[in-house]
Amino acid sequence: MSTTPPSTLPVAVVTGAARGIGLAITRWFLDNGYAVALLDWNADELKSTMTRLDQPERTLMHVCDVSQPAQVQACADDVMARFGRVDALINNAGVAIFKPIQDTTFDEWRHVLSVNLDGAFLCTQTFAPLMQQGQGGSVVNIASISGLRASTLRVAYGTSKAALIHLTKQQAVEYGAFGVRVNCIAPGPVDTEMAKQVHTAAIRKDYYDTIPLNRYGLPEEIAAAVGFLCSPGGAYVNGQTLAVDGGFDVMGVGLPTLRKDAAGG
Repeated sequence: MSTTPPSTLPVAVVTGAARGIGLAITRWFLDNGYAVALLDWNADELKSTMTRLDQPERTLMHVCDVSQPAQVQACADDVMARFGRVDALINNAGVAIFKPIQDTTFDEWRHVLSVNLDGAFLCTQTFAPLMQQGQGGSVVNIASISGLRASTLRVAYGTSKAALIHLTKQQAVEYGAFGVRVNCIAPGPVDTEMAKQVHTAAIRKDYYDTIPLNRYGLPEEIAAAVGFLCSPGGAYVNGQTLAVDGGFDVMGVGLPTLRKDAAGG
């Protein structure tokens, strides 16, 4: 490992950083005085993002498949050689396959779990010891509301996110003893470019009907919650899952009717 003097800035590592929620999280860290290592499997998107961010002094890109141990270790070596420290790790990289259970192949099942679950395991196992070398740090795993409640066509995705929520608790218990806090964000529907492509008008209406705030979340709202968990304000929060979902997880039945009655319709 490099003996590079530590950066004078705190350093965050964000996986799946090239777009969507990961990019919003990256921007939050940059806006709040961090240097950021951006990890993503898509080299072209990552290069484009780096160009748009245009902060070469405070950013580092590394093309990485987080499900591959050797690639994750190479990223850690790269980060330490450049910045000499790690203060925050955001395990955001994820994939999804939406199919009925009977149509989901075992290869598809394994692919989703390898990225969404194995990736968070490997990255935390690799980067948490680097935080321990400094003043501790914060890990935030990005799960999903699909890990808290079941829905159709999400057998692999939902299961991977539910497992990630429990992995967070396991990590929090062990790493917390060494000054590394581990928490989890469970976003509800978020208005990313991917969601706009995948969610039809009918699906969006279904979500609006079952979210008390009657809208999708914004990537910046997820990033703000991540930022809190990595900030001094979240210094005593460990092993928790925060649903950033407009109330979706707690909603039962009857909301559309209640809205209709309130409107006098």
